[in-house]
Amino acid sequence: MPAYYLVKWITWKEKKTPIITQSENGPCPLLAIMNTLFLRWKAKLPAQTEVVTTEDLMAHLGHQELSVTPRETADGMELNFHAGINMSDAMAVLPKLSTGLDVNVRFTGVSDFEYTPECIVFDLLDIPLYHGWLLDPQSPETAAAVGKLSYNQLVEKIIDYKHSSDSSRVSEGSNRSRFLESTATQLSYHGLCELNAMAKEGEISVFFRNNHFSTMIKHKGHLYLLVTDQGFLQEEGLVWESLHNVKGDGNFCDSDFRLCHPPQRAPPSGALAPSAEGAAQADRDYLVAVSLQRQGGATGPLSDLELARQLQQEEYQSQQQAAPAAVRSQAVMLTVSLCFQARGQGSQQGGARRRDKDSDCVVL
Repeated sequence: MPAYYLVKWITWKEKKTPIITQSENGPCPLLAIMNTLFLRWKAKLPAQTEVVTTEDLMAHLGHQELSVTPRETADGMELNFHAGINMSDAMAVLPKLSTGLDVNVRFTGVSDFEYTPECIVFDLLDIPLYHGWLLDPQSPETAAAVGKLSYNQLVEKIIDYKHSSDSSRVSEGSNRSRFLESTATQLSYHGLCELNAMAKEGEISVFFRNNHFSTMIKHKGHLYLLVTDQGFLQEEGLVWESLHNVKGDGNFCDSDFRLCHPPQRAPPSGALAPSAEGAAQADRDYLVAVSLQRQGGATGPLSDLELARQLQQEEYQSQQQAAPAAVRSQAVMLTVSLCFQARGQGSQQGGARRRDKDSDCVVL
């Protein structure tokens, strides 16, 4: 891992807040933990800081751990840890945070992990650690085969049972292998539903998937992951990515969770530029998404005329100057056409469409 990281400053709840970015997709739980603390305003950096070293982040995190006071339950018992013993364990884990932690999931719950000394850091700092790799309760055979095994235990049993002379063991091993193959993204739809149910509104946590740690938040019933890709360092308005399916192709949002269209970047040297049709389709998708979001806002549904005008204005602003005029016109006309189709579902089917001079729908 690099010895330093670039800092991105965002406006989070009307306050300038630092976010640590990374140049490549690695495990680095240190960044997920520190970004959680920054968003909670538990840790701070000097204003205008552009670069921070691994040692700086370690020092900030160590200071946070040393300032923690034991939490207590209602009956006065310390919660989850004895301060003296676990403090030393947590401090010993610090050097590992910049490279990765030994985290072993269980498939029975989104907060179920095999306990390891590394997990004490999350307990100590009161940061929930989640995953979404769960069994489907509607597959009883798979549930029986996997049970309460951790990931490491499951892999060991698959290897052992694969060469067994017992046919029942071979069948059980096959069920376990199919489970891993069918959930190769390490996120199941049942796990996604459980994440939505378990995460608290406004809670900032850490999400583990594919050996990577991400900062996660729940906002108005939806889950979002913090965008830490260094490639978006200069895009202050691009902050969150929605987590709404198992494929990992979420929508980008700003710090207020409004839909954000990522800038089109020039292809690397030697790479083929995207086709005009592909670019036009991306713009059409964006325009439709913006229109749907605006119609669902507090101001209520827009009229066809208002929507058409806004879409045309949005299209003029978002298209690149080099884009052909025909492509720009096609994006607006298709979006307006979709608007008319959606609002005309209740109209009479077949025959020529009746023209009403009093209608507020116009073709631009």
